[in-house]
Amino acid sequence: MNSKKTAISKSHGLGTPGLKGGSVGQLTQRNVEAVLKLEEAAKDQRTRSELVAEEIANFCGSIRFVWVHVIWFSGWVFINLVPGIKHIDPFPFTFLTLVVSLEAIFLSTFILISQNHDTQISERRNHLDLQINLLSEQENTKMIQMLQAIADKVGVDLSHDSDLEQLRQETQPEKLAEQIERREDK
Repeated sequence: MNSKKTAISKSHGLGTPGLKGGSVGQLTQRNVEAVLKLEEAAKDQRTRSELVAEEIANFCGSIRFVWVHVIWFSGWVFINLVPGIKHIDPFPFTFLTLVVSLEAIFLSTFILISQNHDTQISERRNHLDLQINLLSEQENTKMIQMLQAIADKVGVDLSHDSDLEQLRQETQPEKLAEQIERREDK
């Protein structure tokens, strides 16, 4: 029996394949790197216009953007209020209002484009999470079924565990979705 256990361990049946004496840190690092590769692949698929929109959205969310506008508005107001200088946009600064309104329209569009791309990446990640969770659930159900078979073979009575029979059954995502929808409709 002990030789079987050693053979399983040597064949990488247990633990991380290819890692001898690997740590949890190494395993989580591998997972982090896999997720980063997926995100980089999604980002590499962006079009030029999406890249431009994201750069603009990133700039708009920075403190530099705030300071540029503070300097711009202060300069505009100063130039148009100082006596002796020809005012290109006298008070109440109608042209400045027009420019700022147009800027707001374009900036909101760039931000929405960037957010739409982020949403697509997030939806892919959620879909991946769902697939992994379903696979884990299927693996757990199979393990419970195997453990039940082992318990039956060695004569362990598990009839006192009322949850065991329910957990041995495969989860049906469609029924879960229906239950969620019924609950949300209430």
